[in-house]
Amino acid sequence: MSNYGKVVAFAGGVGGAKLATGLHSILEDGTLSVVVNTADDFTLHGLHISPDVDTVMYNLAGLSDPKQGWGIKGDTNEALKILDIYGGASWFKLGDKDIATHIRRTQRLNEGKNLTEVTSELSSALGIKTTILPMTNNEVATRIITPEGELEFQDYFVARKTLPKVIGVNFHGIENASATKEVLSAIEEASHIIFCPSNPIVSIGPILEVSEIREKLLNPHCTRVAVSPIIGGKALRGPAAEMLKSLNYEVSAVGVAKFLREFIDGFVMDTVDKQLKNQIEKIGLKIKTLPTIMSNLQTKRNLARQTLEFSDSLK
Repeated sequence: MSNYGKVVAFAGGVGGAKLATGLHSILEDGTLSVVVNTADDFTLHGLHISPDVDTVMYNLAGLSDPKQGWGIKGDTNEALKILDIYGGASWFKLGDKDIATHIRRTQRLNEGKNLTEVTSELSSALGIKTTILPMTNNEVATRIITPEGELEFQDYFVARKTLPKVIGVNFHGIENASATKEVLSAIEEASHIIFCPSNPIVSIGPILEVSEIREKLLNPHCTRVAVSPIIGGKALRGPAAEMLKSLNYEVSAVGVAKFLREFIDGFVMDTVDKQLKNQIEKIGLKIKTLPTIMSNLQTKRNLARQTLEFSDSLK
């Protein structure tokens, strides 16, 4: 285990969960906090579903489906098959084991616990030593603006398979969302802040729109490093590339660096993009080029260690 002091990672989606897993595996127990996007949380079948929180939680617990990167390995969809027969919504693929998480979360929320408390209970029950922190306990909802109108994020992402053109993104409720004391304490105590390779617009973006988190990051006391989710002009998965293009950002590591510029000191990008180094240095960032594709635990650990070493060098 490596000692880098307290580390905070910002994450959402599979890429974020992968690097969080690498950090979790090399850092001492209790030194890592992962602040997770909750703007794509939603209610389905009466259950509170937190896709990004669960993706991080299942990955850190070693339960995640290795091919998908999300969901629980070996899970089945028998409940959804029966639900479909009854005429219920079956477009969002909830696994049978996964449903247990949503049942228990909803039950505890209905009993008066907040999302941070419930997430702590669930992750502790799975034996996770890393602290997983929802970005807020308040309700925030990502809405994708398209030529056909405003769509709920999961409608756009899952039901419509990201096909509609994106002309804007709104985070409903963000103006009333407050950071939790747990998130603010974690940031205040951090020696390093790592932006995992997550969709900058709908995974990292909502976290940065929580005013107290934004203020802390704009007045830093520690080093802040981001890892690009765009490699060779493409996202490995998800709609990040299409969203950057639609919102007039360059679809490259340069576009991501410019999106995050005011919040970071250093930027990690894949070696295939090394020719972009000068462009990013011109906007005032220190650059490190590394192999950033995480295909197994060792590559996750390697990227985590090299990213923290880079962050350490910026102090």
